[in-house]
Amino acid sequence: MKLSRYEILVKVVELGSISKAAEYCKYTQSAVSQIISNLESEMSIALLNRSHAGITLTSDGEELFPHIRDIAHSYNRLSDKVFSMHGIESGIIRIGAYSSISCHYLPPVIKAFKEQHPNIQFVSLQGDYRKTEEWVAEGVVDFGFVALPTRKEFNAIPIISDRMLALLPEDHHMADRDRVPLTLFAEEPVIFLQHGTQKEVTEAFRLNKIKPRVEYRTEDDYAAMAMVESKLGISILAELVLHRNPYRIITKETEPPFRRNLAVATYSKRRPTLVVQRFLSLLSEMIPQGLKLE
Repeated sequence: MKLSRYEILVKVVELGSISKAAEYCKYTQSAVSQIISNLESEMSIALLNRSHAGITLTSDGEELFPHIRDIAHSYNRLSDKVFSMHGIESGIIRIGAYSSISCHYLPPVIKAFKEQHPNIQFVSLQGDYRKTEEWVAEGVVDFGFVALPTRKEFNAIPIISDRMLALLPEDHHMADRDRVPLTLFAEEPVIFLQHGTQKEVTEAFRLNKIKPRVEYRTEDDYAAMAMVESKLGISILAELVLHRNPYRIITKETEPPFRRNLAVATYSKRRPTLVVQRFLSLLSEMIPQGLKLE
């Protein structure tokens, strides 16, 4: 079932923006504006104040909003019942991710979702950014974790900004520094990750006009950590990947620092099912609040 007009109005008020509500609800901005205008015409009441500062309720809108919100909640309950009758509560959510997300962020979100929808099954496919983008575009997964910027045809919800950190052996001469200069990667042997965060690292080197001294290439994060531990060289990985790493290495922020920005992406021409929308809503609520990493 589609979102009701009242649910869309509630989201506009919550986000204080028609454009943000449109992005959240997977509608065009003009469609959301038209929905609000139609509601105001039917009621013969102006519900919203529109200004450069954002969207706020009019005095009449404030009086009506509790009732509108009740209708939206009732529609949600109706949708849940309809989907339950159709057996959708026993469906499958397919996710495209990579190991660090699957290990550290997804488990608590899935656990919280399963408490509300115990019969939903999950399938998680592991791949790098490029592979995940292909899966989303081809419909192999319902949504995927990607690095920003991503494909124009995707609807992307930013969720995590992850620091990129330098990896050094424990006895490295810069081990006591708060940060290590990116120029170090032009001076010492570098273990370069072929996939994953390759895009962010390559771009950081380009912007800072650094030609890294790459002597080793690998497609595996943990192989890179092991090679650094063995003093074969230095490397750069995302902070999330380094959580609970078992290797005797030191991690340092670089100078200048840089990050990778991650998002959940769906294909704009395929509207997600309600159960997927519910999961994405929970995901976007839990992750920015700072999940305890698993």
